[in-house]
Amino acid sequence: MSLNLNKSINESITYIESQTPIKPKIGIILGSGLGQFAEEINNEIKIGASQIPNYPQSTVEGHSGILIFGKIDAIPVIAIQGRTHYYEGHTIQNVAFVVRLLARLGVRLLIVTNAAGGINSRYKPGDLMIIQDHINLMFNNPLRGAVFNKELRWPDMYNAYDEEVSSLIEKVGLQLKIPLKKGVLLASTGPSYETVAEIQMARKFGADAISMSTIPEVIVAKANQMKVVGISCITNMATGISDEILSHKEVIKIALKIHRKFHILLKAVISNYSGA
Repeated sequence: MSLNLNKSINESITYIESQTPIKPKIGIILGSGLGQFAEEINNEIKIGASQIPNYPQSTVEGHSGILIFGKIDAIPVIAIQGRTHYYEGHTIQNVAFVVRLLARLGVRLLIVTNAAGGINSRYKPGDLMIIQDHINLMFNNPLRGAVFNKELRWPDMYNAYDEEVSSLIEKVGLQLKIPLKKGVLLASTGPSYETVAEIQMARKFGADAISMSTIPEVIVAKANQMKVVGISCITNMATGISDEILSHKEVIKIALKIHRKFHILLKAVISNYSGA
């Protein structure tokens, strides 16, 4: 797997570097309904994921499949519109393919975002949650197999979501008067939403929100010694927390409603980040 993956990523990098001279320092993976953040990027160069050799394609509504290179306040960035999900049938390695690509491009800070269901009863749809930690119930790990490139064999997941940069997000939120929650994200494979019993279990485990993505990306980022921070958009309350019938269309609808404050927050965080 390692040799084939290395060849695949080399081919992807060769194509990308033929399309843009930008060397991004910050990477942003945009969750369902949050892709409009790309509008905040200046001097943008867009590359369709379908044009990139070996790049796994997303089939999910709200994930357009575009890599956007550009700058935010002179900081070179790349935004990913269209993450790849495990439930689409991709291998766990392909789910994290984009992060290995970002590492090779020179990204040192990864900002992961997602749409998530609220488990904490104090949350409500439209809230933004700084991810403090996670629980992996996808029962798979993208680091399984031969060690890829110079990745760590046993990455330490302590401080998986960088406390210093997470504190910056909190500080910026206070300055902008954007209320933020802080909590633990649990990820399951999907694509079915969870049962009431499963959500009760997740609450007992200490989860505040639940999604079907993000964690494989974070694991690979840590193996590449990247800093990681995460923001979840609470787009619905999980099964049993609310009586509402869950649907992906509703998830997208709520994400689009809060996109303005999400954009303002994320842009300010990147502008104030001193490590780029």
